[in-house]
Parts: sequence; structure tokens; C-alpha cells
Amino acid sequence: MISVAARAVREVETAIRNGRVSPTTRTKFQVVALLLREERARLREDATATEAHRTEQLKRLDGIATILAKTAVRDSDLMALLAEDAVVTDAARSLKREMLREAGIETAPEPVAAVERPDAEPAKHRVVPQSVISRQLANPFLAPDRAVVRQSAPRATRLASWELIGPLLSSFERAGAGTPACMDLPFPTSRFTPPGLELMPHQAQLVAAASAGHRTFLLADEPGLGKTAQSLLAAEAANAYPLLVVVPNVVKTNWAREAGLWTPHRTATVIHGDGDSIDGFADIVVVNYEVLDRHVGWLGDFGFRGMVVDEAHFIKNKASLRSRHVLELSERIRSFTADPLLMALTGTPLINDIEDFRAIWQFLGWIDEKKPLGELMAALDATGLTPADPGFYTSARKCVVDLGIVRRRKVDVAADIPARRIADLPVELDGAAGRSIRAAERDLAARLVSRYEAALAGRRSDAGVVGLDGIDHELVRKVARRELKEANSSPSGDNVFTMMRRIGRAKAGLAADYAAQLARSAGKVVFFAKHVDVMDDAEELFTRQGVRFSSIRGDQTPGARQKNIDAFVDDPDVAVIVCSLTAAGVGINLQVASNVVLAELSWTAAEQTQAIDRSHRIGQDQPVTAWRIIAAQTIDARIAGLIDSKAGLAAQALDGSEEEVGASTDVQLEALVALLTEALATPARLAG
Repeated sequence: MISVAARAVREVETAIRNGRVSPTTRTKFQVVALLLREERARLREDATATEAHRTEQLKRLDGIATILAKTAVRDSDLMALLAEDAVVTDAARSLKREMLREAGIETAPEPVAAVERPDAEPAKHRVVPQSVISRQLANPFLAPDRAVVRQSAPRATRLASWELIGPLLSSFERAGAGTPACMDLPFPTSRFTPPGLELMPHQAQLVAAASAGHRTFLLADEPGLGKTAQSLLAAEAANAYPLLVVVPNVVKTNWAREAGLWTPHRTATVIHGDGDSIDGFADIVVVNYEVLDRHVGWLGDFGFRGMVVDEAHFIKNKASLRSRHVLELSERIRSFTADPLLMALTGTPLINDIEDFRAIWQFLGWIDEKKPLGELMAALDATGLTPADPGFYTSARKCVVDLGIVRRRKVDVAADIPARRIADLPVELDGAAGRSIRAAERDLAARLVSRYEAALAGRRSDAGVVGLDGIDHELVRKVARRELKEANSSPSGDNVFTMMRRIGRAKAGLAADYAAQLARSAGKVVFFAKHVDVMDDAEELFTRQGVRFSSIRGDQTPGARQKNIDAFVDDPDVAVIVCSLTAAGVGINLQVASNVVLAELSWTAAEQTQAIDRSHRIGQDQPVTAWRIIAAQTIDARIAGLIDSKAGLAAQALDGSEEEVGASTDVQLEALVALLTEALATPARLAG
């Protein structure tokens, strides 16, 4: 069965990397996930299997699971299919039986009411929970009153013929030092804070703005400044109930807890799966992105007067289902509710490109696909400027900020939060593993050089611009792009992805040993890794050394995840929490620890920052140190430098920093460019 699943997952991975995301591909992806889950459970319960056989088979399953997870990252719609409560279509059940038969496993026939064609779009699984029906029957007047929306006839504007979205985005790229990144906020108020709790002044300012009538916010405070509390009390100040909260799966249980803390007189309910257990009469409805598709119908008709989207950078890809559903709900709420409260929460609004703003602005109702809307268009018109005028970009940026961008930095508003620093710990990879990794890197560099020289020889008659160092840097980038494309289409071989995973495995024991030392000498430690096998190796070392730990992984249920978080936070004997960068990098409060160990590097500065800020946040009373374990004299060190050099996109666009950054944080490409450039510049080659 494992061989059949491995072949299927490679087919899926190749299709995804080539942009062929068909219904058949999605079905095959889900079936592989189902087979892995069942086979893992079978192996663990098989009393006849030897421990060595079980360990070997589980490692093979983990390898396939890693490919699934990396593939899902490239297409966010696939992530929902990994959830335990994901709907299994008839087509998936049929394909699963076929794959089991191919593996020589006979299955009992299942009655299929309506078998879907493999090439057909899967039928939408839409549900209406019984408690929601009961709510509607109990009080039909709870239905939204569409008549309350103020209708205003569109008026002609002198900017109607101008393309404005591009210039608006550019106005943030052109921001100079000291440019304001936050709307004017009123004097803070504590009127809505429950007894026994206290807001920090910056939090109370946003609540005061909502109380004064402001209704749209891009709350882009740096991670750790308490955006959850601000949004819950803003809803209280705006009386924006019922309130819809859309969040990543990993934090929906925590959102319900926070609602109980900050708005104890409001009832909150969390949607799990088909929503059989929700309270249809609740004031606050929390739903995760992964199950939003099956609930979007009744949610759109529920009559919400407010909507909060947490980790709003998740909707940046407007072609994804999660983004389309969020935008659809926002539009429906705005169509029947006068002045709804709409809040986009993200500490990292810009991950790769200034275009990441588009979906967030559209959710807030500031723009549509082609043009600014209502209030923003009126503000731009009032400037008396056009994109052809020199002062347009500064004025346009202020118009957008005044609509509700709220960005505060820890250094400015939370001076009592101790400092944080990133400390790199270079480690030497000794032994066979280290020699193998260095040899693989040399082979990769040699392959890149060979391709460069072959391409250069083939274009002598039309050579590009050669720099003073004798290198055609345009050709270097083309060769690097080709290598990256091939690496994306093939999971095997010595490429930048497989090397980083091998480096992670080689560092795992060293990183875990350092975390164990920190735990003994300095208290609780948060340990982050990217790959499951690195987490496994670390946990094995902690077990051998008698270090108690808990674990946060992507395949856990919300209840199990919260139980592990609580164990780390509340149990003084649980010294380490082993976290997946993707599963625990957002929305979790771990300020009980002041030391963070990054066993593997992220591909983006934003992901790294999010991980560190699980500890560096309000409530932290110790300086936070993030220890990056870097494999010296390998590509690992190059990537660490590239991540640091790419860290300024949000600072440039939102904080007015003049730090030079590119439009994209494509660290993978830049790592290959650096590797090839260094190889071409070696004295031995130049001498030849």
C-alpha cells in the first residue's frame, strides 16, 4: 500500500507544480491522505509486527506525509482536505477502493448513490446546522433587514477614467522614512473592558475609534500586541453582533477562550466539521478557513453585523477558495448591514509582494476588482490630484491609511515588553552526514556551473551584459530559475529542497541538545522545526535525556493541540514544546517561555517573525532570544543571510523605512543565484 501511495503522491505533486490542479488531482490528494492515516493507525495497533518493521514503515509514511504537506502549501485549497473532518466525496471513496485493490487489499463494496466522474468538479458540500434552523424558526425577525442599508447613487468623478489600484499600491512602495502608517486614533477608553482586566493604551485607542463610529480596520500591529482583545472589544463598542470570526484552524479554540475572557457576557460558539454542535443563538461565531466552504451559504444569510478575519494574509491569493469565500461573505454582509464592523488582523500583511494588500482592501470594501469604492474614491477625488501629479502618491497613501490602517510597533507602544534578539549558533556537521551534505552542495554547484557554461556557449553570438567580474548575471538568474523549476517538479535528487531537509535532519540532534540545556538552565523553551522527521528526532532525544515535552503538529485535532499548549503553559515539569512552523507559527500564546530554538530555517522572514512572536508578546516579562541553529559552511548559512536581507518589506511599506527590499522574498531563487555566482567567481575557475 505504501508503494501505491508513494507513486500517487508523486503524481499529485507533479501536477500541482505544473499548475494542473484538476478535480482528479484533488481527489487523489485526499485519498493518499486517507490511506496514510489508516495505515499509520493499523501499524501502531499491529501486535504481530516487530518494532524494527513498524519503525521503518512509519518513517516511510512520514516521508509521504511530508510531500503531501509541502504540496498543500503550494495550493491552499488542498490544506482543507488534510483535516480529519474533511468531506470524503463518492469519487474519493471509489478511488480509494481502486488503490487498495491495486495494493492487493480487498475491500467490501460500498453502496454509492451517485458516483462522480473523476474529471467532474466535486459537488459542493453545503450544510445548515440544525441549531441555525431552530434559531430562524424561533424568531424569523432575526433575518437580516436589507432595507437598512443606505443606498447612494454613484456619482461621476474626475478620476473615473484613471487606473487607480496600481498607483495606490505603488504609493506604499514609495513610502519614505517617517511616513505615517497609522490612522489618527482618539484618546483611549476603558469603558468596554470587563472588570479585572486592563487594556494597554494602544489597544484602548482602537476600541475608542470603533466607539466613535469607525468601522473598517486593517489592524496590522506587530505580532504580540494583543490584536484579538482589540477586535473583540471593538465589536462590543460597535455593537457588531452577531459577529463572525474567520481564523486558522490552529487558533479557533483559543479565540473562543479569549471571547469568554474579554466579552464574558457574550456567548461564543465554534464551528467544527458540519457544525452539529454549534449554538445557533450565539453572539460570536468562530469558523476556520478549512471548513468555510461548507458553511458559506447559511453564514451569508445569518445577519452578521461584523466580521473579523484573523491572520488576514491567508487570503492574499484571490484565486484560492478561502479568499473567494471570505470576500463573498464580506460583500454579502455589506449588502444588507449598514456600517458593519470589518476587521482584517495580521501582524505580517505583506509576505511576498505589495499586491498582498489587494484581497484585504477588497474584504474591507475599500476597493473592488478594478477601482476604489465609495469613501476611498471620494477621498482621492478630494485631493484634486491625479496619478500624473507628483504629490498624488503621498496623498493617496494617506487616503488609504485614514480608512483604517492601524500599525503600531512594539518599540513604540509596548516599551515594557522586554527586548528580543536573534542569535545565530553556527554548528559544524561532522561525520558521514556532514560530508554527504557538503558533497551534495558541491555537486549542485557544479551542475549549475555546467548549465551556465553550456548556455553561455550557445549564445555567444547574442551574449548578455557581462559584469566586471566576467559573469553574465542575467544568465545566472535564468539558470537558477530553471534549476528551481526542476526542483519543484521532482521531489528526489540533490536540489535545494532535499538539501535543506537533510541539513535539518543533520542539525536536529544538535538543536535538541541545545534546547535541553537551555531548559535545564533557563526555563521553558519553544522548539520550532519545519519537517516531521526533524521533530521526531528532537522528541526522541528529549525522551532519552528525560526532558518532558509537548508537541504541536498539523495533524492534531484542535482539542489535542490546546491540551498540549495548556500542558506546556501550566505544568512546570513540561520543559519544551516542539512546534511545527506551519502548525504553530500563528495565533498561539507561549510567553511563558523566553527562549526559542529555530532548528530549521523558514523560507520567509515573516514566518520566522511569527514563530518568534509566539513568545515575544504582551505578558512577556523576560527578554526573548531566538537561537537560530545554522549549519556552518553550507547553503544553510546563505539562506539565513537572505532571510535577514528580505525582512524589510512590511517595514518599507507600512513603517516608512528606507531599507531597500525587493518586491519578492524568493529566497529559494536567491540562494541558487548566490551559490552559482560564488562558484563562478572562484579563483580556480577564473584562472582557467
